[in-house]
Amino acid sequence: MKTIKVLMLALLCAISLPSKADEGMWLLQMMQEKHLADRLKAQGLLLEADDVYSPNKISLKDAVGIFGGGCTGEIISPDGLILTNHHCGYGAIQQHSSVEHDYLKYGFWAKNRSEELATPGLAFTFVERIVDVTDKVMAKIKSGEIKEEESFSQPFLKKLADAEFEASDLKGKPGIRVQALPFYAGNKYYMFYLKVYRDIRMVAAPPSSIGKFGGETDNWMWPRHTCDFSVFRIYADANGEPADYSPNNVPLKAKKHLAISLKGIEEGDYAMIMGFPGSTNRYLTQSEIKQRMDATNAPRITIRGARQEVLKAEMYASDKIRIQYASKYAGSSNYWKNSIGMNKAIVDNKVLETKAEQEARFAKFAQEKNNADYAKVVSQIDEKIEKSNPILYQFTCYSEILRQGIEYNTPNVVLDSLKNAIQKKDKAGISKFTEQLKKQYDRIHNKNYDHEVDRKVAKVLLPLYAEMVEAENLPAFYATINGQFKGDYNAYVDHLYDNTIFANEANFNKFINKPSVKAIDADLMKQFVEAKFELGDKLMKARAESMVGMDLLHKTYVRGLCEMYAPEPKAPDANFTMRFTYGNVKPYDPKDGVHYKFYTTLKGVMEKEDPTNPEFVVPAKLKELYEAKDFGRYAMANGEMPACFLTTNDITGGNSGSPVINGKGELIGCAFDGNWESLSGDINFDNNLQRCIAVDIRYVLFIIDKLGDCGHLIDEMTIVE
Repeated sequence: MKTIKVLMLALLCAISLPSKADEGMWLLQMMQEKHLADRLKAQGLLLEADDVYSPNKISLKDAVGIFGGGCTGEIISPDGLILTNHHCGYGAIQQHSSVEHDYLKYGFWAKNRSEELATPGLAFTFVERIVDVTDKVMAKIKSGEIKEEESFSQPFLKKLADAEFEASDLKGKPGIRVQALPFYAGNKYYMFYLKVYRDIRMVAAPPSSIGKFGGETDNWMWPRHTCDFSVFRIYADANGEPADYSPNNVPLKAKKHLAISLKGIEEGDYAMIMGFPGSTNRYLTQSEIKQRMDATNAPRITIRGARQEVLKAEMYASDKIRIQYASKYAGSSNYWKNSIGMNKAIVDNKVLETKAEQEARFAKFAQEKNNADYAKVVSQIDEKIEKSNPILYQFTCYSEILRQGIEYNTPNVVLDSLKNAIQKKDKAGISKFTEQLKKQYDRIHNKNYDHEVDRKVAKVLLPLYAEMVEAENLPAFYATINGQFKGDYNAYVDHLYDNTIFANEANFNKFINKPSVKAIDADLMKQFVEAKFELGDKLMKARAESMVGMDLLHKTYVRGLCEMYAPEPKAPDANFTMRFTYGNVKPYDPKDGVHYKFYTTLKGVMEKEDPTNPEFVVPAKLKELYEAKDFGRYAMANGEMPACFLTTNDITGGNSGSPVINGKGELIGCAFDGNWESLSGDINFDNNLQRCIAVDIRYVLFIIDKLGDCGHLIDEMTIVE
């Protein structure tokens, strides 16, 4: 098969020296390639390749893992202490917070291990092993066991991973899970053996006025002064193996932890980051980028902006609401602003023009090679994109408003089951399903939900949906709004939130005490949810149909690009697997007449202080420490307190919390953001503009020690001075 015959051409992406040293989220296995190790050493790495990654011995890889479900964390003590970002730990901090114990506002500092808080649902995941399974996948395609397009599917990849796991020596080991994933658009396949620890306890978190200093205003911006960190600890059973929470569990004796350097940084210093970047799209065509801008980013900006205005007002007015919605708001706001910045950066950085030039070069390359597949692949992609544009736009509106924006729902499946039981006079079934509904009521009205806030959100989003989507594409409940409620959105929403079965406890109890088919059929919230899911199913089916064959087209295009650019390598797109990036500490010049130095200090926090703005409040104790210059051993040589710094490392979402490591393998910072001018970087890397923003590890330790009064945590770390 042609795809298999030219596979080796695609691997040219990974076997030569990079022309742009800082671009690339590289697979750890590439550390074994001498050329890459040499390049790293030339830039300042003082370790051997197998000190960074080795399949056979303990390496830096063993000190880094997945924190929760979407961030990176690193081990910073022999006793399983985890460092990650404050915004990564935000959900856990919010989970433990209440009006009486407001850890979001005041911070949390465990003074001993007995005070560390168990956090149900939080996990930390290490990579145990990485195996190349490309040959096995290609053999299955060649033999006809699977069709080529099946190789991208989750059912096939799961079946493959499960079979490999069954035959491995890790079968039966505690906490092990496996996954197989495509790379280079399906030209390469790797399998990952992961070890998951489930007893994770909160140890320390600064107040949000420090951990989120600058809030939404400073997000994605430089200069930055945020001490974006939180600290957790892994607990395990007596044998050091993963186990559910138990008071008998003990701190994990880590295989590897990072030593911490207090020696500081200088411009040009080597910096390496290991972590789990979530998603990049460096191989998109010009038409696909336009689709991202118009069908995904643009509607997301409008919808999230409208919802966040409601949430922000409610959160400012009530501490209870602020705590309830803190994590939801932060998650929404982050990629709302990212979408704004990405669309702007695509224009400012002429990304579309760059892609057009690449496609013109590719067309010439295809002609020279006399390769028919290469010659037509871009136009084939463009055709599919044109057809899918309106579907994706509708799907984005649906997802942002009806699936995520409005939270109130009814459990339709259980209600239908109850209805059927009532009709059949099945007493056991009636009892069973009413009990299930009681649990569902508690899930709807949970501790992080406020009915009145959600009501206000619905009153804003439902008319907005009608403005953004053509009338013929609206879900069926809009006919009820326009008919029964004469177009009065407020009246319709009030009915849903006041008069339906799950609207409040009184309504629910009345129904549960005497459930009836009539009440179920008449419930407008049930009708709302039915119409919503009907539309969702229709859109997902239409979206899937519009993209049939796209995976194979991308496979061809990526293979062709790798061949065209050879011997210049290309890293595979990020997919939340472990990667390393390398670069240097470096300033940048975003525009004419503007120069940003590579670091900030605590002085900048004081300069930004605004007691009238919740995003820029400075805690009294931090001001006292600053005024007294009580920085201890964490100060710079000139006596100033460092805050944040810049590197040229290639990162994206998922890298939050990643360790920034110097040439000796020592921790110098914790990555938490990218810069505004390079938010098109997930699509097109710009060496001149792209920067990683990290909090200086000295600022982190200063806050832990001097503000948090947790010197015992410092004592268990390995500090290099």
